[in-house]
Amino acid sequence: MNKAIATSIAAFALTGCASIFNGPTQAVTINSVPEGANVSVTNSAGEKVHNGATPLTLTLKRGAGYFKSESYTIAYSKAGFAPKEVTITGSMSGWYIGNILFGGLIGMLAVDPVTGAMYVLPETVNHSLDAEAPKTSQADGSLTVVSTESLTPAQMTQARLIAATAK
Repeated sequence: MNKAIATSIAAFALTGCASIFNGPTQAVTINSVPEGANVSVTNSAGEKVHNGATPLTLTLKRGAGYFKSESYTIAYSKAGFAPKEVTITGSMSGWYIGNILFGGLIGMLAVDPVTGAMYVLPETVNHSLDAEAPKTSQADGSLTVVSTESLTPAQMTQARLIAATAK
């Protein structure tokens, strides 16, 4: 009985608060509007972690090394929509601060920073994709008429008046 209690105390003393409550990985749900967008997830080392379609839930590592949170680039693509890239990065977990009260220096300086458990990622990543403007080819001599209100300043510099009518 004393051996079991001593083992439990030693196990608790050699872990960090965030390691106990968070663990080294976290589930992250990735959504898009519209659904069904292709998603490629890459970690900070440039390694592709996952390819799939939204909505999806992945288990991602919280840390990228000693006292370094992991960050992920999520690349969305879908036919008819402009591609989009989003980066998510871990932030410090409140459980890491619990080491001051419970985990001590071992949890604060060794266990939680090594496991990455001291960081927390966003639980959900939601993004809307913008519809792509239709592509027009001017090589066939066609003419596109648009309202000047819908043009950007850069497009306005290339606009040319075709004819002016007197009223």
